[in-house]
Formats: sequence, C-alpha cells, structure tokens
Amino acid sequence: MDMGISGKKAVICASSKGLGRGCAEALAAEGVNLVINGRNPEVLEVTAAEIRAAYGVDVKTVACDVTTAEGQLLILEGVGQVDILVTNAGGPPPGIWSDWDRDDFIAALDANMLTPIALMKACLPGMMSIGWGRVVNITSQSVKAPIAVLGLSNTARTGLTGYVAGTARQVADKGVTINNLLPGIHATDRAVSLDNGVMQAKGISMEQAQKQRQSSIPAGRYGTAEEFGAACAFLCSQHAGYIVGQNILLDGGGTNATI
Repeated sequence: MDMGISGKKAVICASSKGLGRGCAEALAAEGVNLVINGRNPEVLEVTAAEIRAAYGVDVKTVACDVTTAEGQLLILEGVGQVDILVTNAGGPPPGIWSDWDRDDFIAALDANMLTPIALMKACLPGMMSIGWGRVVNITSQSVKAPIAVLGLSNTARTGLTGYVAGTARQVADKGVTINNLLPGIHATDRAVSLDNGVMQAKGISMEQAQKQRQSSIPAGRYGTAEEFGAACAFLCSQHAGYIVGQNILLDGGGTNATI
C-alpha cells in the first residue's frame, strides 16, 4: 500500500534507536524526509547515515535532550513546515509509591506530558494552515492498564492522553489528526531495563526474567521496533485521516480490554 506521504517532512523525537528509530525507518521507507533526534551524537549520526543509505531521503540530525525547552527549540530550529510529528521520550524509572516525591513527578511530567504538548503547540498551527498534518505520540500500555511499578509513567502519560483527547477533536476539521500509540513490551533498551529489574527483584537470570515476562503476553514474545514503526507510518498516512484521538495498543494482546 502506498501511504501517500512521499516528500513530506517528519520530526521524530528520540529516534536514534528503539521504537523511535522504528518509526523513522518506516517513514523513510515511504519517502518521508526526516529530522531525527537523540542525546548521543555518535549513535545519532550512525542511525542517520544508515537511513540515508537505505532509503535515499534527507535526514537532519539534532543531538539534544528534547525534554528540555532548549532541546525543543533546537529540534524545530530552521525546520520550516512540519507535516508529521512523532513525539517520544524514555519513561521514568520503575519503583513503588514511597520512592517518589514531588521532584520525581515534576520530572516525569516534563518529559512525558509537557514535552509532547509543547511540540504539538509549536507544530499544529502550521499543519492547520495547510490543511494537513499528522501527530503520533508514543505513550504506553499503562495508559489503559496502569502498571504498579510504573507510577510515574502512568501519571504523566495519562495526563498527555487527556490533553490529546480534547485537542485532537479541536483540530480534526483542519485535516490534522492526533493519535497515540501505546506500546507494550518491545525488544528495546527499555525492555532490558525492566527485565533487569525483574532479575534483581527475584534473584533469577536475565533469560529467566525475559521468559517470565514473555509468558504473560498472548503473542508469546516481545514486539519489534519494525512492526511498531509500520503502525506509526500508517497513522501518518493519507489513509488515516478518519482516525482521530485514538489510543492504539501494540502489546501482543497483553492488555485485556475492549475499550
């Protein structure tokens, strides 16, 4: 299927690796020119070179922390018209209720709620002015089914979900869609971090921790960045204009919910 987005420009946050890179590659495969971002300049440049070589699209790199106001200005500086925005940032560390104080919640809100809101506010006017735009926020399955040890993430990403629910419906008549992709466990650095937490808490090996967590997923495995990216590319396509304000799970069936 031709997604109909060749030649458009996408800004993709935290895209040097993991799910963000999966989205970048899927969009590049559709002929979309990219602005990609990461904190590590060396990893970012390697990713950019590989995407250019594989897909022949323009790739601009911005090495910065996108969760800061300075980083947000840098990633949008000189970009011009943004057709597609994919927001993404690493989640806060796991813990229990007694671990977290006000500063921890403020940091989580800054990274996982206020950053995507700031980027949307910067990009939406331009999208609305041309009558077309796509925004995809990478959130978490914990939005639909909160995970006890991810209280910081649950809180921040649920707040973003509430913001999107209203905003998406206010801009849809201008040809702009905003939707959220809710990953379950994917084979990324985040999964390794959480597997390590299980390993340490239960005194088991990494392999045992992975098998234990995979056994809780109906699909029997972790997701891949490639299949996540493909879903993102479809939401950014010409064919997704009637999908508005939705929270779409990609979790291998792990969340048993009908809404």
